[in-house]
Amino acid sequence: MHMTRSNHGEMACQAARGPARSAIVIGAGVVGLASAYALARRGLAVTVIESRAAPGCEASFANGAQLSYAYSDALASPALLRHVPAVLLGLDPAVRFKPSLDPDHLGWLLRFLRNTSASRFMANTLEALRLGLESQAALHALLERHPLDFSHAAAGKVHLHANAESLAAARQVVAAKAALGARQEVLTPAEAVQLEPALAGHGPFAGAIYTPGDEVGDPHRFCAKLAALLAADYGTVLRLGTTVQDLGEERGEAWVRTSTGERIAADQIVICAGIGAAGLARRFGLRGVLMPIKGYSFTAPAGPAELRVSVTDVARKIVLCRLGDKVRVAGLAEIGARSAAVDPAALERLRQGAQASLPGVADYDRIGPGWAGIRPMTANCLPRIERVSARCAVNIGHGMLGWTHAMGSAERLAKVIMEKVA
Repeated sequence: MHMTRSNHGEMACQAARGPARSAIVIGAGVVGLASAYALARRGLAVTVIESRAAPGCEASFANGAQLSYAYSDALASPALLRHVPAVLLGLDPAVRFKPSLDPDHLGWLLRFLRNTSASRFMANTLEALRLGLESQAALHALLERHPLDFSHAAAGKVHLHANAESLAAARQVVAAKAALGARQEVLTPAEAVQLEPALAGHGPFAGAIYTPGDEVGDPHRFCAKLAALLAADYGTVLRLGTTVQDLGEERGEAWVRTSTGERIAADQIVICAGIGAAGLARRFGLRGVLMPIKGYSFTAPAGPAELRVSVTDVARKIVLCRLGDKVRVAGLAEIGARSAAVDPAALERLRQGAQASLPGVADYDRIGPGWAGIRPMTANCLPRIERVSARCAVNIGHGMLGWTHAMGSAERLAKVIMEKVA
């Protein structure tokens, strides 16, 4: 949307007349529903609009389930930069790249590569840690008020490092995070196996980073429970199966127009539509902000080797965690992929990688059809949480940490919405 100076000033004055009393949240994934909760808790009348027939059916449906508050390491890193040739040649089984000549795609890649420097990697990682710790506090505050059931557990997390070089780089990040209050421990292989006996089946590794405060939870169940809570206790209106065709602001209000032609108005609009936010945000000048990153997962019955803590195999880029009586396995990153269809070959790579990493923790012959989802990521791997016009804000670009950062980014978003525009 292009606004003249006079129009922008008029809308700013209109917004300055008083605090927002109502809001439309576009998207009912973990980020959208967390944002709706943060606004409703502050007294706003919230309407959530979601194109799918149920909440949490896109990237929130079956992701890795890990609430990795202290493991905030940005994907754009010196290690990934060194690995770029293998990725471009298709030699990395965990990271794939879909080439495109689209200018927005190329611009994002150039900005992403600039963020792989050591200084930017550390700055982005530490900022993600701050947001992660805020998110942990916000989720715990929610659960104190409303004890939702979504297989939530404080399981702790272990990151396995295959070689001394990888472990040494991780030590440096651990030291930097400690200054911000993150509690992590560097373990020898023997200490790691003592903590999690299932690691005995992994094979040799150099060491591990243990984060006792990291948690797990089923994001899809969380979305269903939070949506029900919002409707029952906060009067939130859930418009499921409704597609936003257009949006704008005029005469002191914001509005969306649905695919059926219906016009819905409020004081503020918040865009939390995952990768679908790219088209909606473009009218506010946010072109090429998001890159689709496709990931895979499967959920299998637990195996004979009981998994006590969450495990990330750093070399294979695979995460495994216990969810009730099942094990969730997630991994792979297809940069630029836009279809959420499950590729059987990719799912098999994930299954084989997980079985080679921790052979006894799951029944790998009963993984079901698997799942794939598209995560929207910014070039610096940090979400965009900001006002893009007088009556519209975005909470987008969480990448692989959407579940982890949902509650914290919602609190930041609520502060933006509640601020009086000058």
